[in-house]
Amino acid sequence: MKDNRTKRINQVQESTLVIGIDIAKENHYACAIDSRGRELAKVWRIHQSREGFIQFEEYIHMLMNQHQKTDVLIGFEATGHYWMNLAHFLKAIDFPFVLVNPLHVKNSKEMDDNLQTKNDAKDARVIAKLLPNGYFSVPRDMTPVDHSLRQGSAIRERLRKDIGAVKNRIQRWIALYFPEFRQPLRILENKN
Repeated sequence: MKDNRTKRINQVQESTLVIGIDIAKENHYACAIDSRGRELAKVWRIHQSREGFIQFEEYIHMLMNQHQKTDVLIGFEATGHYWMNLAHFLKAIDFPFVLVNPLHVKNSKEMDDNLQTKNDAKDARVIAKLLPNGYFSVPRDMTPVDHSLRQGSAIRERLRKDIGAVKNRIQRWIALYFPEFRQPLRILENKN
């Protein structure tokens, strides 16, 4: 495990522009730092659209030229489904990206200002500062079949829980309003 983290730490060189992104529904916030954690630009907004992503790409190239960086590493939390559009765009333009554990972000917020407050700029900064220390994972490159299987499995699990909850509600209602039917229902339940 320690060797894996060392490999991740070694991915961030002096020539690497590190970008942390706080993912949101409409606007993401990004922070650029160097390998030692120094901020290279003010936190900026990325609109959740193709135009916003293209502007983001152009800004990254500008920062790389301005600070003599040859590589880039982009990290963000996999928040809901909002990160997927950005991930597809980054993959299409061949920019490497990694995922940061939300628990690491939550536990690291106090590093800068001793406050556990949440705001988009602070979260982007925290995410960026986790990357040079190797606190990230590289997402698996899934085939469309793998992706469909994962989604199908998640849907099945959610439906299974929903069915269990509905069964429990029905049993509660029967116990409250028709206690005499409880025994016949157990017999029916066992036949299924």
